Amino acid sequence: MAANKENYTRLSAFFNEEYHSLRGYVQSRIDDTTERDAEDIVQDVALRLFSKAADYSPINNIGGFVYNSIRNKIIDVMRTKKETVHETEGFERQWAEFAELFYGEADNNYSENLKQALKIAIKSLKPVYQDIILAVDFEGYSYREISEETGISPGTLMSRRHRALSLLSKYLETEKNMSNKK
Repeated sequence: MAANKENYTRLSAFFNEEYHSLRGYVQSRIDDTTERDAEDIVQDVALRLFSKAADYSPINNIGGFVYNSIRNKIIDVMRTKKETVHETEGFERQWAEFAELFYGEADNNYSENLKQALKIAIKSLKPVYQDIILAVDFEGYSYREISEETGISPGTLMSRRHRALSLLSKYLETEKNMSNKK
């Protein structure tokens, strides 16, 4: 029992002292995207280690144990890598497709003003709303995949996306009204 409490105490002290170094280590190994954020990876590993601290035999080399756990998590994340969207790979086409959610299909291209307004609107959303829009609509993740990675229920994810689309729609409607008044 004392060894179990000692594991928890030593892990806690290590994470308090080395958190920024751990985050830097993860950042040096991955590109930050919606599904691969260095801080999320460190926090996920910390949560798993702390929740199972009582199950481990006494940990003699805390640093090695934590860094090994983080390395394993990075490998898991890299194995489930999705292709990310880059501007050179049809980014503008995806903006146009996303704009169709608000204005329906049209034969003409969407104006640069509309695309720019949409980009600004997405950047103005809360991070949880930005993340779900980017993950589902731009990076091609399913709700199930996001749920498995984050532990958030698919229903909550769908609700967040619905709320984000509603906020984007209101923002774009306001922008449209403002431009019509000019």
